Amino acid sequence: MKLPNLKDAAPYEGLYVFDFGEWAAVGYTADEIAVLLEEPRYEEGKVYRIHRAYPDGTMELHAVSRARFAMECGMFFLRTTLEAAQTDFDELCRLAEETPPPCRAYVRLLRRGADGESGAFVVALVYPAEYDPDVARWLIRLGYHGGDTVEGGVSAVTAHLNEEHEILDRRQLWS
Repeated sequence: MKLPNLKDAAPYEGLYVFDFGEWAAVGYTADEIAVLLEEPRYEEGKVYRIHRAYPDGTMELHAVSRARFAMECGMFFLRTTLEAAQTDFDELCRLAEETPPPCRAYVRLLRRGADGESGAFVVALVYPAEYDPDVARWLIRLGYHGGDTVEGGVSAVTAHLNEEHEILDRRQLWS
């Protein structure tokens, strides 16, 4: 892969490199990469996330699979009482209004189980998988500490979509 020479790569940290084959371009956002991946003429292209970038122009890259851009990831904050889960939901929504997330996302307040007797209430935060590290950093910066137990990842979203639950409240978050 032939990368352009960069005098200061630090501003590119967290962005993406797209390897077109004969040349590569630096500084794409995840949304821009998703558009490129939809183009048949770029089906051989490779994607890398700029994990670390240094003032001398060098970068540490992590390969990202094309499939990752079509997946959803999530964090699920579990509580035993509706009141505690409602407080978590309200707090997350309030924090997101003050400091928007790094990408579009949705939040749901759920009661797990068909009969509602499982005792599990969940605040589900779901977002595009390619933003997983960014969302994690965002939650840390916010100081959000929801849930007695927390589950997360792509498989957690799949499990969530397949289990019976009742949606008690929902919000769309915008970056």
